[in-house]
Amino acid sequence: MRRIITTIGCLGILASCQTPADSNSETANTSADTLSTPEVIQPRVVSQPVIHDTDDPAIWINPKDEMQSLIIGTDKDIDGALFVWNLDGEIVDTTAMLQRPNNVDVGYGLMINGVKTDIAVTGERFTHNLRVFSLPEMKPIDGGGIPVFEGETGEEFRDLMGIAVWQNPNGDVHVIMGRKTGPTDGTYLWQYKLSGKKDGTVGAELVRKFGQFSGTKEIEGITVDNALGYIYYNDEQEGMRKYHADPEKGNEELAFFAKEGYLDDNEGVTIYELTDTTGYIIVSDQARNAFRIYAREGSDGNPHNHPEIGVFYTATNNCDGVQIVTNSFGGKYPGGLMVAMSDDKTFQFYSWDDLAKGQFESVK
Repeated sequence: MRRIITTIGCLGILASCQTPADSNSETANTSADTLSTPEVIQPRVVSQPVIHDTDDPAIWINPKDEMQSLIIGTDKDIDGALFVWNLDGEIVDTTAMLQRPNNVDVGYGLMINGVKTDIAVTGERFTHNLRVFSLPEMKPIDGGGIPVFEGETGEEFRDLMGIAVWQNPNGDVHVIMGRKTGPTDGTYLWQYKLSGKKDGTVGAELVRKFGQFSGTKEIEGITVDNALGYIYYNDEQEGMRKYHADPEKGNEELAFFAKEGYLDDNEGVTIYELTDTTGYIIVSDQARNAFRIYAREGSDGNPHNHPEIGVFYTATNNCDGVQIVTNSFGGKYPGGLMVAMSDDKTFQFYSWDDLAKGQFESVK
């Protein structure tokens, strides 16, 4: 997903949590489990509820008017849909019925008949189809659905779960997809290149199969760091895995981290960019109603060593999907906007300033 960067400071974060260089200090050895009454950060907006079950959000930045940006989220059920909210959490649109859409992401400028088109993509779990909608109209442009994971015969090997968009420097739009379960031979994720067709719909070409899977639970939370060209995904209850987003750079696993401290599942993942190369990898510690923070740039000259540098607690309950951008939306969300799923059928909208101002706890 494209993330529009604004020039902001560190917002006091590193004054209140451990930097990678300090991660071995005595203070950093305090586990989040031993912290007494952590401060719970409240959202600035709670969205109007969906019908069934929220799961995953995506934030679309309107290139013509930032204040007209949209939040797209999944209502996860057999007769679910994609819901669309404005920045005040008001429902402004929905799609027609989708058969259990799990995760959603957005892409920018897909060329269709000579027109650059922004898109929302989701996986329809029970039909095994990739669904594509134009933005902001939310018009289906996939010809009724694009079959994916074709040829897979294992039970639930085609049941779509996680999804993320990668855009290469040439503007090509790729979709990385996961499923409920799959093989442990390094081919769990499949990557497709999208392209416009003459009839105005979108097609998808399979470009690679990659990604280790422990077999412990499932892979749902996937995100792409477009600026640095990396894919991160949560192998639930095991840790976070990292790969190159560009298929031409190979399928070697670059890192396997975030293995400790979680109460149960490591779920949603998102990137907060301080600069083009620095920032935070933020992961939902679902059962703890917390988010763990890792150094995006790595440490000690190793870009693939991502130490844990903090944790914050929010009012979300059993948060699954999460998305963050650094846009302030006219000061409505100072420092950026984080949208997080909560299990009361809503999404909660947080200002990065509220998350960052002295409210990070230390971690071991």
